[in-house]
Amino acid sequence: MSSWFKRKEKGIQTATEEKKDTPRGLWYKSPTGKIVESEDLAKNFYVSPEDDYHVRIGSKEYFEILFDDNKFKELDEKLSAKDPLKFVDTKKYSERLKAAQQKTGLKDAVRTAIGKSMGKELVIACMDFSFIGGSMGSVVGEKISRAIDVAKKKKVPFLMISKSGGARMMEAALSLMQLAKTSAKLAQLAEAKIPYISLCTDPTTGGTTASYAMLGDINIAEPGALIGFAGPRVVKDTVGKDLPEGFQTSEFLKEHGFLDFISHRKELKKKINLYIDLITNQPIRS
Repeated sequence: MSSWFKRKEKGIQTATEEKKDTPRGLWYKSPTGKIVESEDLAKNFYVSPEDDYHVRIGSKEYFEILFDDNKFKELDEKLSAKDPLKFVDTKKYSERLKAAQQKTGLKDAVRTAIGKSMGKELVIACMDFSFIGGSMGSVVGEKISRAIDVAKKKKVPFLMISKSGGARMMEAALSLMQLAKTSAKLAQLAEAKIPYISLCTDPTTGGTTASYAMLGDINIAEPGALIGFAGPRVVKDTVGKDLPEGFQTSEFLKEHGFLDFISHRKELKKKINLYIDLITNQPIRS
């Protein structure tokens, strides 16, 4: 029995440029399936209004949220990583760096800046997960350390916004050295009695959690953030037991004493500055 329809020409399909797809970035779909216009998402601090899901954002968006009128002076903006180990896996590390810089427009996985937040100066270091998974390499450690030095010199509070997959394997031991380096710098900040606020966002894992992310005078987080050293699946496979519900979420960590507070993103600026005023025994700004 012959088919009633036969394709005479093979490989006929609509050319990519002819497809009528919805423009990228016009809509955002949250993990729970809620759909929101990108413009409305931005107006709502990049939080899905229906399910309150906090979308992952980077330094650009956090600076917009936290600095008054988005005015700030970026620190060490041209500092860029090298490849001293000549590391190669499926691709050269130097090529990965170049590709990440071209794709993201960033020099590395952290940006640092100083500006006013609710009228008072604040130094912020903010990680970008889009740059090689927010991995912590030599430049990340150096920029954070230099930002801490600025905070110490100017006697200005320091805010660290973590969003990282952990140490950068392509830099091996050089990456691991950043744990001790940044921790030592934070100890100097503490000795100078300058406030340090640590904000953990989704995800905060690995060496980042094992160092500066958990050393704040006050440790806070956004709702639903994954925070831990190893991922839940790795932990489960290691201990061979089922994990508690919500394990390694910010809510779980707060319940078990690892966090002081969980803040909705629209309240971040107000809450951070409230803590600073309380720590420094200054009149509370409103």
